[in-house]
Amino acid sequence: MPIPDTPAAPASLTLASLPPGYRALVVGASGALGAAFAEHLRADPRCAAVRPLSRGTEPALDLADEAGIAAAAARLAADGPWHLLVVATGLLHGPGLMPEKRLADLSFDALQRVFQVNVFGPALLLRHFAPLLARERALVGLLSAKVGSIGDNRLGGWYAYRASKAALNMMVRTAAIELARAQPRTVLAALHPGTVRSALSRPFRGDEIGVEPERAAARMLQVLDGLQPADSGSFLAYDGTRLPW
Repeated sequence: MPIPDTPAAPASLTLASLPPGYRALVVGASGALGAAFAEHLRADPRCAAVRPLSRGTEPALDLADEAGIAAAAARLAADGPWHLLVVATGLLHGPGLMPEKRLADLSFDALQRVFQVNVFGPALLLRHFAPLLARERALVGLLSAKVGSIGDNRLGGWYAYRASKAALNMMVRTAAIELARAQPRTVLAALHPGTVRSALSRPFRGDEIGVEPERAAARMLQVLDGLQPADSGSFLAYDGTRLPW
């Protein structure tokens, strides 16, 4: 059932489905949404520990460095088990990189840069971090995007970003099928945050039409908290609505 929207993020947010003293990892904590996720989790009295992770943290985490991802997982294993993993990363634009409007705009370099951050890095995170997750109940949320829906694509354009998010959705779906066998109480979801006021959306009127990162993060945490093992591998919007693949 979709979660009713509210004009502001809840002042106090508790993940009641996780055990008291749960432990959380937030990848991409240097970004607007990642920082908002970490802030909400620190304020949850049921949460015993929050570890924000980015290229500037200890351990450092760079999505382009598989050895670094494996090393970070090895460092964090001793502090586990971990009950919540949020992957709040994404690349839409950057220096010399903007969403393509037509096929003629495609380049190998741009495709490789976008897929590295949006697909390859998160997939390797799942590989190395899944063994760190608690067996009693664990939640994993990875930021996707509605524009990654193949069935909902009616406007075209944004080739690399659309294709990378569609590929991420397949990674989440496939990993959920595997983990259901060995870790049946682990729930994975690809999450569409909506338009958020952040550096990612700023060139596309995000500051005008988007919501505050704190509100977006709270809505997605509420969605994760309500998921059951049967929901694992879903592609969901910020209000809990199931999105077409």
